[in-house]
Amino acid sequence: MDYDYESDHARFMREFLEKNPQIQEKRVAARALWWDKEQNLEERKRFKESAEVMKPYVYFGGQ
Repeated sequence: MDYDYESDHARFMREFLEKNPQIQEKRVAARALWWDKEQNLEERKRFKESAEVMKPYVYFGGQ
């Protein structure tokens, strides 16, 4: 098996990130903005308990 193989996409990404190190900083900042959040389990529990059950065929009601 050839362990030295690198796909075109992987090579492109590696070279692109080597030439543009600021992209990695932006990626980390964006991840922190959207994903790396402290979870409040009580709030999630209340949100889940208060959710209404979705009725079937919501777009064809009243027929």
